[in-house]
Amino acid sequence: MSLARTPTFSELYTPKLVTVWREGYGAESLRADLMAGLTVAVVALPLSMAIAIASGLGPERGLFTGVAAGLVVSLLGGSRFQIGGPAGAFIVIVAGIVERHGYQGLVLATLMAGAAMIAAGFLRLGTYIKYIPFPVTVGFTAGIAVIIFTSQIHDLLGLDLAKEPAALWPKLVAISGVLATIKPATVLLSALSVAIIVALRHYRPLWPGLLIAVTVAGVLSWLLKLPVETIGTRFGGLPNTLPAPSLPAISLSGLQAALPDAVSILLLGSIESLLSAVVADSMTGRRHRSNCELVAQGAGNIASVLFGGLPSTGLIARTATNIRAGARSPVAGLFNAAVMLAFMLIAAPLASYVPLAALGAVLAVVAWNMAERHEFAGLLTTSRGDAAVLLATFLLTIFVDLTTAISVGVVLAAFLFLHNMAETVSVSGLSGEDQADAAGPDRGRYDPATRDGDVIVVRISGAFFFGATAEVGAALDRIGQHPRAFVLDFSDVPVADTSAAKMLGSFAGRLRKSGTRVYFCGANLAVRRALLNAGLREPAIHYVSDVDSARADAHAAAH
Repeated sequence: MSLARTPTFSELYTPKLVTVWREGYGAESLRADLMAGLTVAVVALPLSMAIAIASGLGPERGLFTGVAAGLVVSLLGGSRFQIGGPAGAFIVIVAGIVERHGYQGLVLATLMAGAAMIAAGFLRLGTYIKYIPFPVTVGFTAGIAVIIFTSQIHDLLGLDLAKEPAALWPKLVAISGVLATIKPATVLLSALSVAIIVALRHYRPLWPGLLIAVTVAGVLSWLLKLPVETIGTRFGGLPNTLPAPSLPAISLSGLQAALPDAVSILLLGSIESLLSAVVADSMTGRRHRSNCELVAQGAGNIASVLFGGLPSTGLIARTATNIRAGARSPVAGLFNAAVMLAFMLIAAPLASYVPLAALGAVLAVVAWNMAERHEFAGLLTTSRGDAAVLLATFLLTIFVDLTTAISVGVVLAAFLFLHNMAETVSVSGLSGEDQADAAGPDRGRYDPATRDGDVIVVRISGAFFFGATAEVGAALDRIGQHPRAFVLDFSDVPVADTSAAKMLGSFAGRLRKSGTRVYFCGANLAVRRALLNAGLREPAIHYVSDVDSARADAHAAAH
């Protein structure tokens, strides 16, 4: 008897913030969450601006995202520790959308993606994210890392590039044409920023390396009057408040044009946020509510673009920082959003002095860490199948688009899995008195010479599905003659599908026409249901518990 119980709506969708409040929330937890929120905000401030700039938009839109999406995700999310906001992984998608359709096209696509995330959460599709194969996630993550790094080359070198294409190859062609405009001061500032980040990560990992690097670069460029481009020179500074919420013009043609981009945002936002929640679970021993988290991420995306932001998702690095800083609840995420808002209200003018070379260095380091180089190299040597899935996803991410990369990667991985599963299915046949004593590897493969012409027993081992029907059908056809009784042992078959059952139905029909009694034994409930649904029913087919019962019944019927 199964003790599993279907969870209630409340159990699935109650935000973790409510759960924490019900458990009791005291001053000690408040202090811990405050410190964690401050720590995450220090990391998120420069990163959010850098991501927005790399996406082809103003730095303020990254801050809008961190405030609006971060607030909503922490209020409604299904994880205690998830931090929502702009992600480096979205740079390639956002830059492409902005280049083709402008910011209003991005807003429309994100609104559609957010609504789809909410629907997916309420349809309980969050648990299916676990079926994204590991080589696919490594492949598209590494591909995105390459695109992020190449998008920062012009800021790292100070190139005079009027318009940078979003696609990789045109981008590289455009960059190669202006290499003569490299500015030594910008290169030195970029190198210094990278060195500070790397050194602090190694020697002082608890220090906010990103913010320190950006601050040092800003102070040096101001004091030395360096001829480098800053946020102020390119964008004119930051606003000191959130904009009023607004909706874009919505039309059928606009929705149709935005649909492919919405799918990309939906896929990446869902995968990244739930992977981040899983990482948080592994670090803390807690358990997130995946469908509740999807609903929160959808609402966060909608809130973000209503207030002038970017697509958002759960952020693995910032969520991990939140946990290491001692966070105890989603209140830490609320403090993170509040600190980012306070920065806009109070210190926005200071951001004008931040060199774009420093923000480029921040994203260059992020891209390096995203690439998962060891995992990439390991998968290349694990198996040819994993390597094929990895490389297909990686190359399609770089040269086509993320949606195509994930779709092809998942389908290719599924076909390889089905092929491997089909290879594990075997058919073995035993006869005479040896049947009762045979077990495990001693069962042997089917050999026509071993049958006694009276009762033939054939055992199928492995998942019996459409991919294995050809092999199994060919093995059964080799029997040649029709015995008095034919016993098909399903004891080692965990699952069967309709295609396989239909093939057996055709084979059993030929046997019955020659007067052979057909027995199916050892089938579990799921396998038997598949057989019955395919029309394999008594009295045409006899279902028994084991081989001995089938043989006894066959001998009794002969007398």
